[in-house]
Amino acid sequence: MNEPREHRLKRLSMRSMRRGIKEMDIILSRYAELRLDGFDDAMLDRYDALLSENDQDLYQWVSGQRPPPDNLRDMISDISEVAFQR
Repeated sequence: MNEPREHRLKRLSMRSMRRGIKEMDIILSRYAELRLDGFDDAMLDRYDALLSENDQDLYQWVSGQRPPPDNLRDMISDISEVAFQR
């Protein structure tokens, strides 16, 4: 897809906010706000793929209830750090 970066960032931000369960809306919209601008195209691709995961699975991975798949481990760890900062 030859999507302009600005459009892609807006699309990913919207997908982060409209998840299905409120907890993931909050967690991912905060993460997107803090991180997406700094991502290169490869990281945006990874985040886009992550957004296709089931919310229940994502929540369990981010909250530490279940270990994430190896290919998502570093991004889930970063999301968890952002989500649970005090």
